[in-house]
Amino acid sequence: MQSNIDLHGLRVAVTGGTSGLGMALVRQLTAHGACVAFVARTAANVERIADETGAHGIVGDVGKKADTYSIALQVTANLGGLDVLINNASSLGPVPLALLADTECEELETALAVNLVGAFRLTKALFGALAASARGGRGALVINISSDAAVNAYPGWGAYGASKAALAHLTAIWDEEAKADVIRLLALDPGDMDTPLHALAIADADPSTLKRPEAAAAEVIEKMLDALPVGATLRAGAHA
Repeated sequence: MQSNIDLHGLRVAVTGGTSGLGMALVRQLTAHGACVAFVARTAANVERIADETGAHGIVGDVGKKADTYSIALQVTANLGGLDVLINNASSLGPVPLALLADTECEELETALAVNLVGAFRLTKALFGALAASARGGRGALVINISSDAAVNAYPGWGAYGASKAALAHLTAIWDEEAKADVIRLLALDPGDMDTPLHALAIADADPSTLKRPEAAAAEVIEKMLDALPVGATLRAGAHA
């Protein structure tokens, strides 16, 4: 990622912001001046990352309907609006991974609740704030973090892959529907990363074969800048 990027004035919300890709995104976005709110379930971890980065930490579970509007209200209150939402929080479903015939219905429901329905609910709850940003000429963007498991049939990854496939298609449809509001929606696959989630899935994976979350975060931010109307200005370090 270019060192001269100045994201001051850009308002970004990140779910799953205390681990893996989400934490790397919070660190890099704040380092480049963005105003960031992030969401995670564990209060101690939220406090730690908030203290480290200066971002606004929100304790909540995107997989729970009851938490959605509290999260959305805290995002807009802390940021004064919203330009970019990154739905990054993810659940594998069964841990350890299991064949679909051995997957409990509740485990499939958990993957869908976090990876699909949670992203849908939070996007819907923040859609008005995003539309207001778009009307103001700032641009508005939703990035849904997907996976190659959304398109490739990996045995054992059924719950996760099915939920991410549904998320990718939902994203494509919503992107078409939101054109009138000038809101973009993208599904991005960051690749296989050396994260706690990947370690839960494949405990014996060789970390040297996996992408570092920091590298993946830089790539996501580049895609974000490509999609925002003010991206060129932000890259030039002249955004006010």
